[in-house]
Amino acid sequence: MLAPNKTKFRKMQKGRLRGPATRGASVAFGEVGIKAMEHGKLTSQQIEAARVAIMRHIKRGGKVWIRIFPDHPITEKPAEVRQGKGKGAPVGWYAAVKPGRVLYEIKGVDMEVAKIALTRAMHKLPIKTKIVVKEVA
Repeated sequence: MLAPNKTKFRKMQKGRLRGPATRGASVAFGEVGIKAMEHGKLTSQQIEAARVAIMRHIKRGGKVWIRIFPDHPITEKPAEVRQGKGKGAPVGWYAAVKPGRVLYEIKGVDMEVAKIALTRAMHKLPIKTKIVVKEVA
């Protein structure tokens, strides 16, 4: 699972996801990719599940880029604990995603194989996504 090696602070405020993605909004490394169509928070488990789905389908052919990284901590209080007494302990990590952000990219496999692999990965994600192809300049 993806997680940062070290952070300055253990806990973070939630913040708000507003507006479209200004960076990472175009296919830069591969030939075809998955683009987010709505705001969302992808946990490290969801990111890994989608990656595994892609890798299993392309069978070690081609190259895959993960364009997001879970760098926000998720905190949780234990079960059956009363409210108050501070913020809970960190239990995981998530990546904040804005609409337009490219999440995964593939290069070096047949276009049909890549689209099927990305469709399988899209089923693992909790947000609406679409397949995008690199624009030829």
